[in-house]
Amino acid sequence: MADSVRDPAVAGQFYAGSRNSLLKEAGSLIETGAEREGAIGAVLPHAGYVYSGAVAGSVLSIMKPRTTYIIIGPNHTGMGERFSMAGHRRWKTPLGDVEIDRELSEAILKKCGLIKRDALAHLREHSIEVQLPLLQLSNKGPFSIVPIAASGADIDTYRRIGTALAASVKEAGRSRDVAVIASSDMTHYEERDIAERKDKVAIEAILALDEEMLVRYVEGSDISMCGYIPVAIMLSAVKELGARAARLVRYQTSGDVSGDYTSVVGYAGILIK
Repeated sequence: MADSVRDPAVAGQFYAGSRNSLLKEAGSLIETGAEREGAIGAVLPHAGYVYSGAVAGSVLSIMKPRTTYIIIGPNHTGMGERFSMAGHRRWKTPLGDVEIDRELSEAILKKCGLIKRDALAHLREHSIEVQLPLLQLSNKGPFSIVPIAASGADIDTYRRIGTALAASVKEAGRSRDVAVIASSDMTHYEERDIAERKDKVAIEAILALDEEMLVRYVEGSDISMCGYIPVAIMLSAVKELGARAARLVRYQTSGDVSGDYTSVVGYAGILIK
C-alpha cells in the first residue's frame, strides 16, 4: 500500500476548514454523555454539516466506538474503478490524520477481486471524507478506516462484495472491533412531501435489512438516493456479521434548515445491531 496521505477535498466547503472552527462546528453535533449502544452497522448522510450533520451526529452520539470502520460511499465523480479502495496510508482532516487499517484492507483486496486499489475514485469524493471529523469527535480515541467507493452493478455483485467484507472481518477475528458504515443521502431535489414519501419506503427496506427490496425499489421507481449501493453492500455484510435489527434514529430534510420545502434532500440516520 502506497506510503501517502489523502488530503481533504471538501474541507472549508462541506465542513469547517480550520481545526478550531471544525471543533466548534462538529462538536456541536455530537451529544456528550449520551448512552452508547453496540452497533455492527449504520447509515449516515454526507451533505454539508449545516444540512445533514445533526442526523449523522445523532447516530454517532449513541454508537459505541469501534477500532475500525469500513466506510462505503458512492462514487459521485464517476472517476476511477467501479469498486475501489484508495492506496493511501492515512487520510488527513483538520483534526488530524486517520490511519488506514492496512491489515484488513489487504485481506479484503485478496478476498474480493471486485474491489481494486485505486486512488482516483477517492480524489475528489466527499462521501467518506465528511464522516471522519464526526468519527474523530465521537470516538475520542484512535480508530482506523477501510474506505471503499462504490458504483453501479447488480444485486448479486453487491451481495458478493458484502459477503467478502464480512468474511475478511471474521477470518481476521475482528467481528467485535469493526463496524460497517454506508454513506448515503436520500431523495434529492423533490418537494418535501414527495421526498418523505419516497424515503419512507427506502427506509422501511433498510430497517427490514432487505438489500434486494431496497435496490428494486430505488431502481424501479427512479429514486435519487445516491448511496443505495453502499447501503446494499453494507446490509449484506452486517447480516453475515450477525445483525438482526435496525432502527431509524433521525430523519430530516434540507428544508428543515433552509426553510425551502419546494426542493429538498432527505437525510436518514440508521443504527444496525
